[in-house]
Amino acid sequence: MEEAGYTSQEAIVIKEEVTHYDKVRDQIKLASGDYVDMKMLEPAMRHLIDQYIRAEDSEVLTDFDEMGLIELIVENGVDKTVEGLPKSIKGHEGSVAETIENNMRKLIIDENPVNPKYYEEMSELLDALIQERKEQALEYKEYLEKIKELAEKVVKPMGTASNSYPDSLNTRAKQSLYDNLGENEALSIAVDAVIRHTKKDGWNGDMMKERELKRAIKKELGDMVDKIDEIMELVKHQDEYN
Repeated sequence: MEEAGYTSQEAIVIKEEVTHYDKVRDQIKLASGDYVDMKMLEPAMRHLIDQYIRAEDSEVLTDFDEMGLIELIVENGVDKTVEGLPKSIKGHEGSVAETIENNMRKLIIDENPVNPKYYEEMSELLDALIQERKEQALEYKEYLEKIKELAEKVVKPMGTASNSYPDSLNTRAKQSLYDNLGENEALSIAVDAVIRHTKKDGWNGDMMKERELKRAIKKELGDMVDKIDEIMELVKHQDEYN
C-alpha cells in the first residue's frame, strides 16, 4: 500500500474498512437468505451427477505427447499436423494460420533469452509472413510451406542449411555468443572457453560465483565490455553452461 502512495495509517484504515464491509456483506446475505453453504449441497449435487449425467469417452484430437504444435510441424509436416487439429479450426484456413502463428510467437518468446539476436530475426520473419498472408500475397499452400521453413529455423537453429555458422561454432551456446557479439568468431570462442574454465558448480544463482565468472568474461570482451550484463543474461540461459 505504501508503494502505491498511501501512508501506513491510511493503509490500516482501508484494511479495517474492507474487513468491516466484508462482514456486513456476509451478514446481509445470511439475513436475506441469499447465503448458500455449498458444503451442504455437495452430497445432493454428487447424487445428481452420478444418477443423471453420463460422460462419453474422451476423444483424442491431437496427440501432442511432449511436443508443441510447432515441434509437431517440424517432425510430422504441416499437412499431418493440421489434420490433427480440432474440426472447428482445421476447417478454416484463417483459423489454422492464426493458430500456427500464435504458437510460433509463443515459442519465439520462450526461446528468446537463449539467443535474443537470433530470435528477434525469427520474430521479424514471422511478422513479414503474417503481413503477406493478410495482404493475400501468398497462396495458402505456399504460406504453409514458408511456415514449415520458419518452424524449422525456430525449433532447430543448428539443423537448417540457411542457418550457417563457421565450423568452429559447433554448439548452440557458441552460436548464441556469436550472434550477440557482432558475429565475432574469435571473441565468441574465447568467451566460451573462459566460461567453461571459470564457472563453478551451481554458479547460476550464487552471487559470489556469478561475480567471479562475470569478471572473467569482462576481461575477454575488450571493446565490447559494455555488453557484459547482456552477455551474462545470455550465459545464464544456456543449458551447456549450467
